[in-house]
Amino acid sequence: MGKTAIILAAGKGTRMKSDLPKVLHEVCGRPMLAYVLDACREAGCQTLLVVIGHKAGLVREAFADDASDIRWVEQTEQLGTGHAVMVCADELSELRGAVLVVAGDGPLVEAETLAALMAKHESDGAACTLATCILDEPGGYGRVIRDGDGQVAGIVEAIDADEAQRRTKEVNVSLYCFDAEALGGVIGRLSNDNAKGEYYLTDALAILRADGARVAAVAAVPPQDVISINTLDELERVGRIMGRRLSGTGEGDDG
Repeated sequence: MGKTAIILAAGKGTRMKSDLPKVLHEVCGRPMLAYVLDACREAGCQTLLVVIGHKAGLVREAFADDASDIRWVEQTEQLGTGHAVMVCADELSELRGAVLVVAGDGPLVEAETLAALMAKHESDGAACTLATCILDEPGGYGRVIRDGDGQVAGIVEAIDADEAQRRTKEVNVSLYCFDAEALGGVIGRLSNDNAKGEYYLTDALAILRADGARVAAVAAVPPQDVISINTLDELERVGRIMGRRLSGTGEGDDG
């Protein structure tokens, strides 16, 4: 079976001041989800499991003419990234090999980044490989925690991090490559015992490590490409960056 991507696209996007599903807000005239789908395809994914929730019918309709490789999976309650993957359990049971997990609200992600992530995953023979980024101001991003040998020990969400952990500049950017069987075996073991009461996909990494499985990381993501869209200001900023990218006039950090 070819490579698969799980794309998390169920969010309402409350801070977008619109009832439109977040991933349907447009960047340079296209829904932001379209760019993520294209990047996954260009990186070699033949099957796209797209997790939808808020006004799922609108998302299906928007991609009705572009759905030959899409399998829609509905998440009726949005209980975190881990829960979004849990609803793909039936599909996961049928898969073998590499499975990307990608956020649907990050249209600046590049196919080259996803391909590099999958190549690192396969060369290392890891159960999970995550892409990371070094940010001078890591803000609300989850922090990547490494052990004394420099190996990934886990990820701590910003809201759950202590003062020392918050000083860590290597952050999780919500791009993962899992072995399908490893992901299927661990997803049902996630807990929602945290500050937000949600199921974090990031907890899967610590569980895999505790089981003795290898978790790898590749710091392969340029800071600009990690911008996820949660507000209208971020939508506008990403639109300016994407416009320069599409016109070939360079990207540059928009600040």
